[in-house]
Amino acid sequence: MLVVEYQNNEVVAYPSGEPVLFSPLPSAVTIGSFDGVHSGHRSIIARMNAIAHSRQLRSVVVTFEPHPRRVLSASASSSPLVLSTLDEKVALLTALDVDLLFVVRFTDAFAARSSEDFIIGVLVKLLCAKSIIVGYDHGFGRNRTGNTETLLHIGKEFGFDVEKISEVKIGNEHFSSTRIRKMLESGNIADANQFLGYSYIVSGTVVDGDQRGRTIGFPTVNIKPSDPQKLLPHSGVYVASTDIGGILYKAMMNIGLRPTVSQGKEKTVEAHILGFSGELYGSFLSFRLHAYIRDEKKFSTIDELKEQLEKDKKTVELYNE
Repeated sequence: MLVVEYQNNEVVAYPSGEPVLFSPLPSAVTIGSFDGVHSGHRSIIARMNAIAHSRQLRSVVVTFEPHPRRVLSASASSSPLVLSTLDEKVALLTALDVDLLFVVRFTDAFAARSSEDFIIGVLVKLLCAKSIIVGYDHGFGRNRTGNTETLLHIGKEFGFDVEKISEVKIGNEHFSSTRIRKMLESGNIADANQFLGYSYIVSGTVVDGDQRGRTIGFPTVNIKPSDPQKLLPHSGVYVASTDIGGILYKAMMNIGLRPTVSQGKEKTVEAHILGFSGELYGSFLSFRLHAYIRDEKKFSTIDELKEQLEKDKKTVELYNE
């Protein structure tokens, strides 16, 4: 999948920012934040891919970085934590066989553009859209004034068709990125994964820790998420897995404050990778969270902590999806 960024009215390569030769090939296009690339998003992308294949068009996902609400919100506290960082979104969309990811750098200046300007300037002229596929509640442009009717009207003049995808439900239940966030924040990883369509991802760079885990027989890697706005699920211990050098390892991941060994007030992410030995400092690792084991707890002694970690390890070893 080719990934490019659109910033300051120029198309550049991602992540280098270098100039790139970009051709406006006839395309099937869908537009949205696609935070989490959840099951509803996947139904839209699958339909776009089907249209692209049947009409020999390039399949294009147009997304926005950062999340528009982070730019438009009056305060940082009212903007959403994200389900997927841009790197995670790239990986998820690559797996869905999209030809091009077109990342629009969302700024105040871009937000001020009218929906008509966005459609004609970006979708028509830059991407050569011949078919545009959107969700049932899609809105875009300044103050989200653009909608399916706007697309249909402009499409008649510029020669593209528009298809609106009906709402996707699971068990007759409505869902959205907002609802999935609430599931994760409450520790309901099983339902969150069902609505996502995959096991939730937490990724980042391995950084130095206090190495206390080594002294009690449970060495861990400490993960610094690449985006400080990444949503970390409810504090506790999780069954996880990670791919290192093409080998899939099970892991037990702790997300939280580590109350037994630390007085910290910010959430940390650390994982004990079963069966792995070696140094990983500076590496970028991506973990999938499969199941919630237990709440974080402050133990009276290190021996009590070790005893519980042995139980957690056994739970991870026995876990099968």
